[in-house]
Amino acid sequence: GAFEQPRAVAEAIQPHIDLSNFTVAMSGVGFDTKKVFGEIERIFIVACGSSYYTALVGEYMIERLARIPVECDIASEFRYRYPVFPKNSLLISISQSGETADTLAAVRLAKAAGVKVLSICNVRNSSIDREADGHLYMNAGTEVGVASTKAFSATLALLNLLSLATAQAKGKLTVIEEADYVRQLQAAPAQIETVLNLDKFFKKAASTLKEFKGFLYLGRNVHYPIALEGALKLKELAYMHAEGYAAGEMKHGPLALIDKNMAVVMLAPRDELFEKSLSNLEEAKARGGQVISIGTGANARLEQISNHYLVLPEAGWFTLP
Repeated sequence: GAFEQPRAVAEAIQPHIDLSNFTVAMSGVGFDTKKVFGEIERIFIVACGSSYYTALVGEYMIERLARIPVECDIASEFRYRYPVFPKNSLLISISQSGETADTLAAVRLAKAAGVKVLSICNVRNSSIDREADGHLYMNAGTEVGVASTKAFSATLALLNLLSLATAQAKGKLTVIEEADYVRQLQAAPAQIETVLNLDKFFKKAASTLKEFKGFLYLGRNVHYPIALEGALKLKELAYMHAEGYAAGEMKHGPLALIDKNMAVVMLAPRDELFEKSLSNLEEAKARGGQVISIGTGANARLEQISNHYLVLPEAGWFTLP
């Protein structure tokens, strides 16, 4: 049990779901979420690094479920671009430490403009946490490694909940849909557990991957930010060059770089975009790219095209990331 991810996700969601009827009830936020989420017409999310990639996943989730516009910004960019806050805006800041300077500056900018701020953070009473109006905690425990892993997963889980709570407040979610999403979220820790049991596979794959000169991570929709995060982790931990791209952008630049020395990591779960991802992969393969694909369930077509195929448990778009 060296892996703490499943527990981190379970502890992030536990305070906010009612298992008697599988509903989301955001607790201890510090403001009336039903009222605030019911009134907001636009959400800004600011963060840096891995936290910014979770924000991008949150953007897909909140827009899809609650049907209100969401804008994600890297905090160091946001604070220097003279942002415009329409009335009834909410700013969500995401920071593991709660001390990230650029994110704190963005929070202050929003507050000065009279915008409500909700902080997602791992450290209680940190600077950002103290200055925010509302508070959600990752409950991920101490992040020991350089690279954020537990905090990343815990934040995704909080954004799952946030998207449901917003959709609920906006009247966009039926009781049945909500219960279904909550059940998917409940199932996630056990599914993460099954993936972590594949560590022998990772060792085997890694022994051949260290030869490549570059890695191109590709994904679509909610998996695009996960591709960005995968590339970041390779830089941080293996000191190798990696880039994350939206799969549909592959032909606009990266394709020129693909050859036998380039590994292409494709996040290709079986969803409505699967065929598109597969055709991207075929193009990469045709140029000699070494394909590592991550999909859901047994998939003969992906296996055939891939040097390494990694199987995730079947899950919905909501929890796959």
